[in-house]
Amino acid sequence: MAQPYPAHWEADVVLRDGGTAHIRPMSPDDRDRLVRMHARLSDQTIYFRFFAFHRLLSDKEVERFTRVDHVDRIALIAVVGEEMIGVVRCERVSPGEAEVAFVIEDAHQARGLGSVFLEHLAAAARERGIGRFVADVLPNNRKMINVFQEAGYVVKRDYDDGVTRLEFSLAPTETSTAVTQTREHRAEARSVERLLRPRSVAVVGASRTTRSVGNTVLRHVVAGGFTGAIHPVNPHATEVNGMACFPSVGEIPGDVDLAVIAVPAEQVDAVVVSCAAKNVRGLVVMSAGFAETGPAGRDRQLRLVRAARANGMRVVGPSSFGLINTEPDVSLNASLSPTMPDTGRVGFFSQSGGLGIALLERVVRRGLGLSTFVSAGNRVDLSGNDLMQFWEDDAGTDAVMLYLESVGNARKFSRIARRLARAKPVIVVKSGRFHGAPPQGHVVRETRAPAAAIDALFTQAGVIRVDTIHDMFDVGQLVAHQPLPAGPRVAILGNSDSLGLLAAEACEQAGLDLVGNVVDLGVAALPADFDAALTRALADDRVDSVLVQIIPSLVAEDEDVARVLATAARLGTKTVVATFLGMGGVPAVLRATEGFLAVPSYSTPEDAVRALARVTDYAKWRATPPGALVEPAGVDPVAARAVVTEALAAMPEGAPGVELDHATTAAILVAYGIELWESEPAQQVELAVSAAARLGYPVALKTLAPHLRHRRDLGGVRLDITDEGEMRNAHAVMTERLGPEAAAHLIVQRMAPTGVACVVGSVEDLLFGPVVSFGLGGVATELMGDRAYLIPPLTDADVSALVRSVATAPLLFGHRGAEPVDVAALEDLLARMTRLADDLPEVAELELNPVVVGVSGVAVLSASGRLAHPRVRADRGPRALSG
Repeated sequence: MAQPYPAHWEADVVLRDGGTAHIRPMSPDDRDRLVRMHARLSDQTIYFRFFAFHRLLSDKEVERFTRVDHVDRIALIAVVGEEMIGVVRCERVSPGEAEVAFVIEDAHQARGLGSVFLEHLAAAARERGIGRFVADVLPNNRKMINVFQEAGYVVKRDYDDGVTRLEFSLAPTETSTAVTQTREHRAEARSVERLLRPRSVAVVGASRTTRSVGNTVLRHVVAGGFTGAIHPVNPHATEVNGMACFPSVGEIPGDVDLAVIAVPAEQVDAVVVSCAAKNVRGLVVMSAGFAETGPAGRDRQLRLVRAARANGMRVVGPSSFGLINTEPDVSLNASLSPTMPDTGRVGFFSQSGGLGIALLERVVRRGLGLSTFVSAGNRVDLSGNDLMQFWEDDAGTDAVMLYLESVGNARKFSRIARRLARAKPVIVVKSGRFHGAPPQGHVVRETRAPAAAIDALFTQAGVIRVDTIHDMFDVGQLVAHQPLPAGPRVAILGNSDSLGLLAAEACEQAGLDLVGNVVDLGVAALPADFDAALTRALADDRVDSVLVQIIPSLVAEDEDVARVLATAARLGTKTVVATFLGMGGVPAVLRATEGFLAVPSYSTPEDAVRALARVTDYAKWRATPPGALVEPAGVDPVAARAVVTEALAAMPEGAPGVELDHATTAAILVAYGIELWESEPAQQVELAVSAAARLGYPVALKTLAPHLRHRRDLGGVRLDITDEGEMRNAHAVMTERLGPEAAAHLIVQRMAPTGVACVVGSVEDLLFGPVVSFGLGGVATELMGDRAYLIPPLTDADVSALVRSVATAPLLFGHRGAEPVDVAALEDLLARMTRLADDLPEVAELELNPVVVGVSGVAVLSASGRLAHPRVRADRGPRALSG
């Protein structure tokens, strides 16, 4: 039976060369597109597809190819502009198997479209119950054979009667996932490179009005020394700023790689159309008046990104401040900043257009230097994730700074940042810590996860999270030019005892270890005294970093002392930071020059220590092995999914979800190797007595009433009931004290062994996907908010860190002489819970409470949860751009 058009199969994708295309299901309206594409195919491509020189398609063939049921016959097409450039289809040949075939227009072959097609068709086929593909390919069609063999699946290959038959399961494998992510990385990095390294730039809206955005950008592109061709575009002028002007992008001779758009919002649609016709590679939209203005602006923003991607273009903006590339062979300042930063080793991404000028002014004042800068504005397309993909391979970038106002794809951010941070420091300022709503113009998924979840996201990815822009630059100037600290041991020296004491106290508060005493050289110290003291500190094997404090002196010039520091930093291998008290920016002598490492300088010792501590923590994370993805034994996701599917099928139509009962919860948990302790109803005393007899004394009597659950302090739990008499008495007392509502939820359970009570939970969030939480049980930890969070997938190192990250963790390890509990068993439980949460997005909420961790093993005494039909997770499935 034919299904409705599956709109959720539509996707914008980035191809190998950095261009984009739109993938969608085939429809009868595509008849003419299919005929036109077939007419453009070479004889060889036709022969490879049909095993014959089939130059013309009959009406019957066109009808069959374009009318599919989206169930047994699935077809996806790739479109650029209005033209079809490829089609992939599969047809079911048995209940779980389908035959697959591709054809890609010659001009678009070798762009990686075949592998993208396979990912999307496989996902659609799995959704329709197809778990295996077969394909017949001519032996000399090497390109198509490679698409299947290099996708990461286990491919069986046979040869018969002149045809190669390929067969493989569609179940994702570790290799297929890695292949997909590697291809995604290369394609997205290439798409950013096309924006940042253009050979020609068109400034659309280049007005003669000096203070206009278009005129300003044009002046900055020229003044920055752009090495490529510059083309002003203005239909009402023949020249702007002495340069020949073109009435439209289409009338510019030669290729145009990048178009900077500075026209009113209502004119942007027409400009995008002209850029598409010109085969422009990327757009920087500085125009405002989009999603930040309301529904009409949001529709305009959606049209912008759809039109751009459908025609192979990536978009920066709208409401962008622009972009900068300081590489000498590019030297592009396509921004509103009048000052081009020095060439440096730091990449900088900012979502805020309004802060752009101020941020770049700080960069210049500090002498930091940038490799590249991008202001995303409303971030309708190009995001921080894309920039991180580019910076990972960029030889000119050693560190990354991100100013984020929202996170559009949290799971993808975590995956990319974790990989990037292993090689290059990633420093993030995330606004909205206390006000969670995204800025106007940012279209993002809602989130109900606690603020700690975003902190957890950054922590497990190795990101250096800072609170302010000031802190971001403090850390940035350290990681850009100094080696990472080998450890937390710090030596402090300087010409002020008071300043040294302040620095020592700051180190203690920040968790850094002071080596020896503060070395006070006195106010009369000469540059040679600083040189000798710094040389001794750098030669000391006990020292990992050196902090030098300088106050203005009548004896020594600051420049002379700075020169000593610069020379020592060049010769040493340890981290050196300085405080020139009260001095804004960095002394010129300390700035990075050819042959020198720059010494970061701060105006206060607290700033210096704060930056050093954060970088020391990062260096420790980077030196710690990342661990292996948790793969607990005895896991059966298929059985768990069957339980979930059955429970959701019984859910009333229109219901937002269904509460999990004990039996269903137990069945889901046991599929992941987690035993939920048996409990029996005890609403009446006779039920309680008989249940206790079956379970065996001693037992516990407790109520599952939500307001009293786990509250022994409020009489909701009675432990160590040893016989029938105690049970009858306990039941009577609890029924009378708690009232009929609580008594209706009474249960009996056998007594758990002595141990530490913990709470393990998971929540399915629209933005983050699964969020796993851990904490110790009890009212005190709830009041203090002592919960830790992580975002799956997790490694064994992540799970270990999760257990140890809560403030009450010492209670697990033998606090005050108590016997340590079985932390290994607790970590195994967390690993299983993590896999469950990652595998089953239908599990909207799940809480194991209490989990008693004993000296040997764990006991899950109670669990509650809820199922719901989930939305498609971000970063799950075939490659696709957000939006």
